[in-house]
Amino acid sequence: MKKPLSQLAAVLALAAGVLSVPVTAQGEPVRVAEFVADCQLSHRLPDDPIVLPNLAGASHFHDFFGNHSTNARSTLQSLEGQTGNCNPAADISSYWVPTMYRNDTAIAPTGITFYYLGEGVNNPAAIQPTPYGLKIVAGNAKATGDHDSIARWSCLHAGHVNPSKNFVECPAGTMLETYLDFPQCWDGRNLDSADHKSHMSYPVAGGCPATHPVPVPKLRMVLRYPVNGSTAGVRLSSGTGQTMHGDFFNVWPRAEMERRVRNCINVVMKCDHAGNHG
Repeated sequence: MKKPLSQLAAVLALAAGVLSVPVTAQGEPVRVAEFVADCQLSHRLPDDPIVLPNLAGASHFHDFFGNHSTNARSTLQSLEGQTGNCNPAADISSYWVPTMYRNDTAIAPTGITFYYLGEGVNNPAAIQPTPYGLKIVAGNAKATGDHDSIARWSCLHAGHVNPSKNFVECPAGTMLETYLDFPQCWDGRNLDSADHKSHMSYPVAGGCPATHPVPVPKLRMVLRYPVNGSTAGVRLSSGTGQTMHGDFFNVWPRAEMERRVRNCINVVMKCDHAGNHG
């Protein structure tokens, strides 16, 4: 039996639609401006070489990632030439966040990724390499509420749980996750400042302000903690989840940072740990 013309037309249209669907060629590079470093927990100390330099034991406890030598007395010169635990091994930078506890038991994050991104500014081609020795602090260790916090907490693989600036209760089988975005506009002169923040700024409407004209890759810390269910007794060494903050001391070898910015960020490509794409 012949099919009605309307049914035949529908079949032909469907076939044409299937044939015309664009398919990404196998192995084609992903157009996302990004390179990453995965680093493990290295050590835990009550030190902060940026905010409280040379004052061992004067800080709340921090979890340190990357450079194994980081302590209260760390300088660019002391960090150079040391070993770290990042993938790629070339990254011997130092990263740290407040230690998480449940009651008095420290909880180590089980997944730690540091993303270097081209997002945040409208022109990724203008992004410059992060200056060697740059120190950046993000977040507010003294936050008293949502109004003065930039923390973001959510649940891994549980998008139905709304993100919050404080801890959230995650379903069984998931993990507590935090994102922390660092400022990416540099003043072009200072590797640090008295308050450890004034030399950096966040973009405004997709551009860097005139006071901080140099865009660098946006650093995003993503940490996952083996915590789900009730958050009773969960705290940071600095206080509530709203006090989540992070510190970064850049010791990427200059040539490696420059290559990744050129090959990944400026041309909007997603790179692997070796800084290659495609």
